[in-house]
Amino acid sequence: MSPSSPLPRAVTARAHANIALVKYWGKRDAARNLPAAGSLSLTLDALTTVTHVAFDPALPADTMSLDGRPAGAGELGRTSAWLDLVRARAGIATRARVDSTNHFPTASGLASSASGYAALALAATRAAGLTLTARELSILARQGSGSAARSIFGGLVRLHAGTPTDRGADARSSDDDEAYAVALPSPLTSTLRMVIAIVGGGVPKTIGSRDAMDHCAETSPFYAAWIAAVERDLPAAEAAIAAGDVAALGALVEANALAMHAAAIASRPAIIYWQPATLACLATVRALRGAGRAAWGTMDAGPHVKVLTTAADADAVAAAMRATAGVTEVMISAAGGPAVVVEDAAAC
Repeated sequence: MSPSSPLPRAVTARAHANIALVKYWGKRDAARNLPAAGSLSLTLDALTTVTHVAFDPALPADTMSLDGRPAGAGELGRTSAWLDLVRARAGIATRARVDSTNHFPTASGLASSASGYAALALAATRAAGLTLTARELSILARQGSGSAARSIFGGLVRLHAGTPTDRGADARSSDDDEAYAVALPSPLTSTLRMVIAIVGGGVPKTIGSRDAMDHCAETSPFYAAWIAAVERDLPAAEAAIAAGDVAALGALVEANALAMHAAAIASRPAIIYWQPATLACLATVRALRGAGRAAWGTMDAGPHVKVLTTAADADAVAAAMRATAGVTEVMISAAGGPAVVVEDAAAC
């Protein structure tokens, strides 16, 4: 497709990170960034990335800043390779300037790559003159970061892995390369809240998610059991959402997160993201639940604990997490919306 307007063109987009309620952990094809199993998430309004993309014929190479600083060679190389997908689709060779800001800690286990690549996918395609469907954007974002496929959408989101056992009714029956996400509209979305407890100041983690999940798949004796658990948990989670059953959903969310970390911890050598404060947070969650509060913990590839709760209990849960030793910051998040364009220079 040719660009619909002349270059240079500059577009700024915003996207929200998401927390997987049924986790994405492992790839069946690392080169194409295809997940080993499906996943289910909640997009979070409190965690936002804003990305500006400008294609400029005067640039000899792509440039990138992240949180106001020049991106490292690895991050720039990865982004430039991904931008080649956009250039090929748009039929252009123009280099781009990318400026991305995460309004929360970067690379610390809070899904900054999800919101980052979702915002980049929307900004870059529009800046290249393309208008893609949400499903097309999801597929494109997934090629940068698997979880970014979900951050194209707001609220509750289901990522279909594209495998024969995880094809949605509208999925292509003959092409398993099209792992994509879809929104799951539900009245439950307005009820849910996520309390985010930052542990240890949100410093970058020592092993990235991509390397960690590959290592886990290769060495953990529990990995096959983990994938089997996901295949059971996904329909159960969808059933709980359809029934509006927060307690059933919460119990499944906590169990799924612990299963993922069990597989990671069993890797050889072990992948251990937890800090002492992580365990303290989980103890607080159990105490809250014992006191009758809606509270179920979940963790991604990092030490931070996110607590699935309801609007009615969110303040009490947040107060308890703030009082937990080792917690340095607490946020309450409602469901976030889809990725959106916030500025388009060509439209001005």
